[in-house]
Amino acid sequence: MKNNNKSKRIIIITILILLAVFGGITVWGNLTVGTTRYKITLERLPVAFEGYKIAQIADLHNSEFGEDNSKTIKILKEENPDIIVITGDLVDSNHMDIDIAIKFIQQAVKISPCYYVTGNHEAWIGDIYYELEEQLLDAGVTVLRDEVITISNDKDSIQLIGLDDPDFSDQAPYLQESMLEAKLYNMNLKDGFKILLSHRPEFFGVYVKNDIDLVLSGHAHGGQFRIPFIGGVIAPNQGFFPKYDAGEYHEANTTMIVSRGIGNSIIPVRINNRPEVVIVQLYSQ
Repeated sequence: MKNNNKSKRIIIITILILLAVFGGITVWGNLTVGTTRYKITLERLPVAFEGYKIAQIADLHNSEFGEDNSKTIKILKEENPDIIVITGDLVDSNHMDIDIAIKFIQQAVKISPCYYVTGNHEAWIGDIYYELEEQLLDAGVTVLRDEVITISNDKDSIQLIGLDDPDFSDQAPYLQESMLEAKLYNMNLKDGFKILLSHRPEFFGVYVKNDIDLVLSGHAHGGQFRIPFIGGVIAPNQGFFPKYDAGEYHEANTTMIVSRGIGNSIIPVRINNRPEVVIVQLYSQ
């Protein structure tokens, strides 16, 4: 009898220790931001862009890590990227605070040139978005709304494309794929290396059809809760066990990086899914 009671106590203590460790890891994973690095080999990358470094900020959602996002800014300063790209949901429609976003941006533009595309939350804040966009432009950010620009380095150049979130036009999911395809077609993209900034990873097939070399995306929040060896549990516009939740995806000539993002929105807690700043470094074959 005594041995049975002792065994029960050991089991209970072990469970409590495991719960405490898991709880501590979960809290730490929600209160800190890390760095995820990708070294991407892309056959058509121009020689002058060998080693080119891109920092990606996705889904900030008005979150703050450190005063005025000092921890996130510290990561960007230490990485010293060639450009910083912001791939949507800089703000959150559920708890709007433009000041947090702008304070972050005002520091980021001092580190590297910044390029921005909208997310669904920018579409959902209505006319407030135009106030946000004006302040972004005033800070020196290049806002890409269904636009393509050229970035030059020595004698070589690449095309940087920015897609507006489809919720600005129509929130019906069955229309959005063809809408994005039409937008890319109407841009009359040239041959050569192309980087696309688009908030939505679920339209990977559209990006592949348009022969994009590199896509930088977000929106999925890493699946919010991540199960080891399985991946994310749920993501907006993809539902349960999303196909494109986080990480690196390849098809034909196209590589897509999906950031787990930094902030949260409707679901305020992440599990096994630490917020991240993505660093992508480009190499040719």
